[in-house]
Amino acid sequence: MDATKLRRAIARTPLAPVAAFPKRLARVARHDAKVLRTSARWLVTSREHHNYTYDLTKLSRHHLAWFVSVVCDVPVKQVRAYFGEIESDDALRSHIESTIAGAARRGLADRHVRYARRIGWYAIVRATRPKHVVETGVDKGLGSCVLAAALLRNAADGHPGRVTSLDINPEAGYLAKTAPWSDVVDLVIGDSIASIAALDRPVDLFLHDSDHSRAHEKREFEAVEGKLASGAMLLTDNVTATNVLAEHAERTGRRFLAYRETPANHWYPGDGIGVAW
Repeated sequence: MDATKLRRAIARTPLAPVAAFPKRLARVARHDAKVLRTSARWLVTSREHHNYTYDLTKLSRHHLAWFVSVVCDVPVKQVRAYFGEIESDDALRSHIESTIAGAARRGLADRHVRYARRIGWYAIVRATRPKHVVETGVDKGLGSCVLAAALLRNAADGHPGRVTSLDINPEAGYLAKTAPWSDVVDLVIGDSIASIAALDRPVDLFLHDSDHSRAHEKREFEAVEGKLASGAMLLTDNVTATNVLAEHAERTGRRFLAYRETPANHWYPGDGIGVAW
């Protein structure tokens, strides 16, 4: 009996899992070894302890471009052009790197700028031209700067807008306190639910990126619903962990899509973008 016939014969017996075990073990070992190498390299080269930054794989970037294209109903080539804008913004990159280098908590932040899914935020703002963006959860202010950069480009095209950035931490948002980005950012320190209730103008785009518990995410979307402008878009950074925005979209008669990013050369599995519109 030749080898092929023998393998097929064994595959029909209870011995099949035993025979396949060495090959399966080798595949798992190769996968785990790659993860361990990536993790070990990150431990040595990165300073970050939360809110990790990284680049996207080439394939993940392509998928993000199509995701934004569908959600915003714009050509994918235009979305790629928006990606190019933020990625080639040397002034913003230089500002972020130099500000982090001089920050009080610089020992827990990487200076190298990696936007990951935030290039999707940028493209969505460029495509939809919102007058008022609200984001909850600011941390250093990297996302705020990305949103501000998009709003500044929109203003140059004749479509001005502002971002209200909400965070409970008084130290949050230090990256977004320098002009020209600070010119379109209103940083509000306080509880996000109370801050949403105090908003005095309609919201065209809302982004949840604060407390990632299911209960708090739900409360934010419920709180902002009465503040939304006609045709407003809702985004969540929590889409890989909960179905809150999808459920909210279904209750309120909206469409919903989700994108999950794939980090390049990083141990973290990545986050994503959920959109209801």
